Amino acid sequence: MSKGLEGNLWDLAIEKAKEAGEENKANEDSAVFLIGNKNAGKTSIILRFLDRDEPPKPTVALEYTYGRRSKGHNIAKDVGHIWELGGGTWLAKLMDVPLNSDTILHTALIIVVDLSKPNEMWFTLETLLNAAKSRIETIINEMKPDNPGIRETLRSKAWERVGPDHPDKSMIEPYLIPLVIIGSKYDVFQDFDSEKKKVICKTLRFIAHTHGASLQFFSLKMEQLVTKIRTLISHYLFSTSSSSKLQVEHNKPLMVPEGQDSFQQIGTPPLADKDIGRVQAKTPMELWKHAFEGHFPQHNADNAALVEDPAKDPQYAEPPIDNLRTQKDEELERYRKMSERRAKKAHGDNQDIIS
Repeated sequence: MSKGLEGNLWDLAIEKAKEAGEENKANEDSAVFLIGNKNAGKTSIILRFLDRDEPPKPTVALEYTYGRRSKGHNIAKDVGHIWELGGGTWLAKLMDVPLNSDTILHTALIIVVDLSKPNEMWFTLETLLNAAKSRIETIINEMKPDNPGIRETLRSKAWERVGPDHPDKSMIEPYLIPLVIIGSKYDVFQDFDSEKKKVICKTLRFIAHTHGASLQFFSLKMEQLVTKIRTLISHYLFSTSSSSKLQVEHNKPLMVPEGQDSFQQIGTPPLADKDIGRVQAKTPMELWKHAFEGHFPQHNADNAALVEDPAKDPQYAEPPIDNLRTQKDEELERYRKMSERRAKKAHGDNQDIIS
């Protein structure tokens, strides 16, 4: 082999190695962040995506795992980061960990709502969408000094996902990072009254379309829906192809890729008869909120005061630490009772003096 040819082959090998390294680095940075209703099935979705046959454990705060995917005949594998926020809405501040200036350009947000609990649905979506949006704004402001065009970069990518020529462009405000809304427990939802299903489906389609999000229904008990969710997550983690199938019939599981819906297809807000002509709303979102709450009054099931103490969860048992905590709790209880007795005695002594 001539020296010139050998040199050319060596240079080509180095160039290919650089390209592979850069591509692997991009894929290694890809992440999905799952948030949503408590007990909605976020952990189960992750386990099925990773093909792990194990029972899901409650997610107490923020958990991390990852998935690998073989890439052609290469030994190296793509790595996708998977974050999950437990506790429903009350731990939203922990979004700061997976969403930061290093991850903002390659993280997709997945909100899982429990279709069997429509009375928590709007509250959950509104709270988490606003919390994530606030976090994204904070990151943009932090990045501006070194990357003044970051907002425009994110906005440009958002419109690429939705379609820059979408007929609803003037009424859509696409989320600045990829957004997916998953409606879980479809096996329960499918037995709902048809009119209730129609209200829920139309409302979720409106919220998803307004934010330039994908919308997909899911059930652990339906293998076809499990497969579709795995395909969807793989698309955001490993840039694999995603399904472009559109299914908006309310008596079937919804599948609405980002940018494929329209306000004309969704129709008007499902206002109750008593509210027609009486509702005062400043924005379409407020109007839809009022319409949805007319059918399903909302309540916060994730009130921090009602959340079980994670320290009592047996999966996190640490006998030496737990015994010490029990001892301290008993000491605190004795101190509290002693303080109450002293306060009562002091109050009695004051009454005697007054008398």
